[in-house]
Amino acid sequence: MLTDLQIAQMAKIKDIREIAESAGIDEQYLELYGNYKAKVSLEILEKIEKNPVGKYIDVTAITPTPLGEGKTVTTIGLSQAIGKLGKKVFTCIRQPSLGPVFGIKGGAAGGGYSQVIPMEDFNLHLTGDVHAVGLAHNLLAAFIDNSLLKNNPLDIDIHSITWPRVVDVSDRALRHIVIGLGGKEDGIPRETGFDITVASEVMAILALTTDIFDLKKRLSRIIIGTTRNGKPVTAEDLKASGAMTVLLKDAIKPTLMQTLEHTPVFVHAGPFANIAHGNSSIIADRIAIRLADYVVTESGFGADCGFEKFANIKCRYSGLKPDCAVLVCSIRALKMHSGKFKVVPGKPLDKGLVEENLEAIREGSSNLIKHIENVKLFGIPVVVAINKFTTDTEKEIELVREIALKAGATAAEVSNVWAEGGSGGIKLAQQVMKACDEKHDFHFLYSVEKSIKEKIEIIATKIYGAEKVSYSSIAEEKIKRYTRWGFGNLPICMAKTHLSLSHDPNLKGAPKGFTLPVEDVRLSAGAGFIYPLCGKIRTMPGLPTEPAGMHVDIDENGKIVGLF
Repeated sequence: MLTDLQIAQMAKIKDIREIAESAGIDEQYLELYGNYKAKVSLEILEKIEKNPVGKYIDVTAITPTPLGEGKTVTTIGLSQAIGKLGKKVFTCIRQPSLGPVFGIKGGAAGGGYSQVIPMEDFNLHLTGDVHAVGLAHNLLAAFIDNSLLKNNPLDIDIHSITWPRVVDVSDRALRHIVIGLGGKEDGIPRETGFDITVASEVMAILALTTDIFDLKKRLSRIIIGTTRNGKPVTAEDLKASGAMTVLLKDAIKPTLMQTLEHTPVFVHAGPFANIAHGNSSIIADRIAIRLADYVVTESGFGADCGFEKFANIKCRYSGLKPDCAVLVCSIRALKMHSGKFKVVPGKPLDKGLVEENLEAIREGSSNLIKHIENVKLFGIPVVVAINKFTTDTEKEIELVREIALKAGATAAEVSNVWAEGGSGGIKLAQQVMKACDEKHDFHFLYSVEKSIKEKIEIIATKIYGAEKVSYSSIAEEKIKRYTRWGFGNLPICMAKTHLSLSHDPNLKGAPKGFTLPVEDVRLSAGAGFIYPLCGKIRTMPGLPTEPAGMHVDIDENGKIVGLF
């Protein structure tokens, strides 16, 4: 069996100018990065502003196993299938972080015969946007420490500083560090740490901004800590936002690529979904939706994470309204949610997950049912995509379809796009297109005018199934502080595990009656949201015993090998 990388490297790839032409992008708006990828200038928005608006589809999922359940594969395959049906289609997805690429998960270009190509470029650096985000973030960090050293004119309380440094690899040894050692000329000694770059507020800002001027405004509003009198200190106070904007002047432009079947793809921004809002950029969606009949985008992890934030945060700021959601599930994940089996990365799957087991599916289907309910809370139709694995049986597939339809899904179809490309998603695409034409009334889950606690509790009870919410003393104090500062009317970006509907990764299925613990609450004033931390959340991942990066290499012919 060919690997994903081998399939990608064997594929015929078109010049990106040809892809742009077919998508309706004039060459004057392209900034080429070689022959197979290009930045697209934001000036195109003015030209296409009167074009009709296409249908807007978000691909989400049930609560995944640690291996993932094929959400990106489905996103790419669905787009290819819509293209095969003769419709103009655009895919909008995030750029992957090098942390997962070299860690446990591997790349994020899709897989099999539903991929973005060149796969190597997609997963490794691309056009340098993540590095630009990291540099802009770290420039602000350097300005903070320089200001402290130069007599601290802003009277920054050294113990209040919340702005770490970032790097785009998983490196647990950098989570907590001491800087400024070595003497007076080397800075003021203090404790700090590193986050992974995609957890940076700068990355969240890049994904939510609308143009270069909005970008600068958002960067200027970043709060890095307080004065000793308790007043917020911003990037603008440090005179850093202008230079940060300049560093991001190319990163703000989406990167145009193609699928294996030559449908156009925008790759732009990459905020984590369990920490930030987990969606690709508003800018890419706004361009795509004026160029295509259908835009297929993807939100990170399950409908309790990325989709909830897609609806309540991204759509709130973009003004775009989705027409349909596609909920990806796998039979092995539903069996896992029965609580009878565990999935451990790097170890063979339990036999019970690959043998026919209708009872385990029934027991684990509560997770699927809850996620269908979660999507429908926003007033749009949901189509369930059953991502097919070779071990799935017809009886198992029919049972999942029956459960999904009974739970209120508009349709439930098998997705075999990994093995067959767009051809394996034709029936799914037809049902999605049909659902997009249904009458629907998209709406937000809450009004931003509600208090911070009210908004947290609406998400906790309605989306997660919690009975109530508890707050630590730190969380209580910060909620009062942010309200006092005038940020009480921001949307909420919950930070929690992606491995359960709850805060506890060990609670599978659809847990109920639990108390959601809010251990801390942080403010992303520039991005425009407040994010409560529910349970222990790592903003800097660690590497596994055998990182994926150990297998990445250059072969004797100079080709990259080992990516997946």
